[in-house]
Amino acid sequence: MTSHTHLFDLRALAQRRDRAAPGMAAHDFLLQRVAEDLLVRLGAVNRRFSTVVDLGAHHGVLARGVRQLPGVSLVISADCSWRMLSLCPPPRVLVDLEALPFADASLDLVVSGLTLHLVNDLPGTLVQIRRALKPDGLLLAAVLGGQTLSELREAFLLAESELEGGASPRVAPFADVRDYGGLLQRAGFALPVTDTDVVTVTYSSPLALMQDLRGMGATNVLTARRRVPLRRSTLMRACEIYVERHGRPDGRIPATFEIITLTGWAPHESQQKPLPPGSARARLADALGTREIPAGEKAPGLSRSAPKGK
Repeated sequence: MTSHTHLFDLRALAQRRDRAAPGMAAHDFLLQRVAEDLLVRLGAVNRRFSTVVDLGAHHGVLARGVRQLPGVSLVISADCSWRMLSLCPPPRVLVDLEALPFADASLDLVVSGLTLHLVNDLPGTLVQIRRALKPDGLLLAAVLGGQTLSELREAFLLAESELEGGASPRVAPFADVRDYGGLLQRAGFALPVTDTDVVTVTYSSPLALMQDLRGMGATNVLTARRRVPLRRSTLMRACEIYVERHGRPDGRIPATFEIITLTGWAPHESQQKPLPPGSARARLADALGTREIPAGEKAPGLSRSAPKGK
């Protein structure tokens, strides 16, 4: 197993989700949006999925939707938080997000809503998911991207630098859409696709945003976070900076969430593959209605001159 940096404290993640579970339904607007989008995408796929895992199930909003899809016979809810899982429809499995318990080629579909961006060894977890999928099985996941909570990150950085002479990491540095696409390819997925959607949510104040994040179980789980309580003066200064730099005329403040959707298929011989070089049966020139110019021949009406001096 390759070594990797433990950027995230997964034990703290489980604790945050355990604490948030009783009131999660009041703070699940982002999960609801993600679940609706993933279900629409699944509805457009011309394939039936019998055995499904919802990885990072939270309180089961996505699992309940997947259970209603045609052809689905089993949906397993998997999460690192037992209190969250207790709110999910059975069957339920408590998992280590970096050591998945699923047998090779046992699943038709793995869905995941807002969890995989918190895995330390994401390449390793993606490989495990690909192995657990049957040939032509599908991974469909939504993760948070690099623009997420950029306003809050900036406010804390400036406030701590100003009042404490240095900054502690408080908002996770999420990857961007190109990084995720590369990880899918490295993990061996066929036909990998990533796309992004930037959602802006407004709040009455920065404190209201932080309360919502706590209600989602989405507060700081960075391993390098400070383990002492945040000074009140620093918190208030961060709120002031947030409003000064991003406040709107109506008195509300925006919070950015970048949602990146990952799609990848376990390889199967029936899938489309790129043609080998030289196998084309039609010429590009014919398709464009133009004349093909042999290599080395100068195109008519074009000349190349040396660049002029300064």
